[in-house]
Amino acid sequence: MFTQLVKAIVIGVVAAGLVFSTHGQAKEEVNVYSARHYDTDLALYTDFEEQTGIKVNLIEAASDALIERIVNEDKYSPADILITVDAGRLFRAEERGIFAPFQSDLLESRVPEHLRHPNGFWYGLSKRARVIIYNAEAGRPEGLNNYQDLADPRFKGQICVRSSSNIYNISLLASIVAHLGEEQAQAWADGVVANFFRRPQGNDVANINAVASGECALSIVNSYYIARLLADGDPAARGVGIIYPNQDSTGTHVNISGAGILKYAPNRDNAIKFIEYLTGMRAQHFFVEGNNEYPVVAGAEITSALSHMGMFDEDTINASELGRNQAAAVRIFDRAGWN
Repeated sequence: MFTQLVKAIVIGVVAAGLVFSTHGQAKEEVNVYSARHYDTDLALYTDFEEQTGIKVNLIEAASDALIERIVNEDKYSPADILITVDAGRLFRAEERGIFAPFQSDLLESRVPEHLRHPNGFWYGLSKRARVIIYNAEAGRPEGLNNYQDLADPRFKGQICVRSSSNIYNISLLASIVAHLGEEQAQAWADGVVANFFRRPQGNDVANINAVASGECALSIVNSYYIARLLADGDPAARGVGIIYPNQDSTGTHVNISGAGILKYAPNRDNAIKFIEYLTGMRAQHFFVEGNNEYPVVAGAEITSALSHMGMFDEDTINASELGRNQAAAVRIFDRAGWN
């Protein structure tokens, strides 16, 4: 039923020719620059329009391209909101000075403290866990419970993983830097590289397939991709087992999608309303059911493929730390030879 609703809304969006309008053309509108490219998001925008009467004008592109565009547009930018995936990218936007802090009692009551910027530059909207997977037929390896265990020599020649340039890996290592310091984070990266089955390649789905087929034994991937494959009935999803790491210590690393209001937003009040809407139960349901992401709001029901993957304790380090430790993480990856 939910999938049919999403499809119907998306068809309506396409039929209506949803396009970006120029600065100040409509009285009740909000201009969104988004690095998320999902049909579910289009359905969210249309639902917000129906609920509020505020028109959503959308520009989609890669995060770095959108940030650069906003910087170049400067005070003439029509953009009200930037939405992107991963706290590391939110940090890049913050560093470029394009966000304006804002305060919302509603958002602060809904979004946990560790999933929002301490000074109100951005708020998390949805989240994904970075998990360890293993070949289900071979069974769970003994002694593999934490991210740190991946550096153990017993797993030599067993790990497939994507490039160190990927923001998800950068943020994971940034969290390790925050918890353990650069010296121990370097030792971890060195150890994992020593355990590679092959040079880093492919995306998370490719590495799920590699583990499911038995090509390699272990990988680190986002929960979102496993849930999506489960929802599609892909046998690769059943071919891997999932470990939520660090359940006895820091908790499993999560990364977020988040949104911030831009410095020269012409429709600031509508922008706040829109971000508040995205953290409401109705919108959180869209994220869960339509895109297999975890909700950021406590009490939001998880009934998608995620419900078959089990529950876990997450790392509650403030997501802004992931951005601040990005540079250190990149240096560590380079020194380790994690290409």
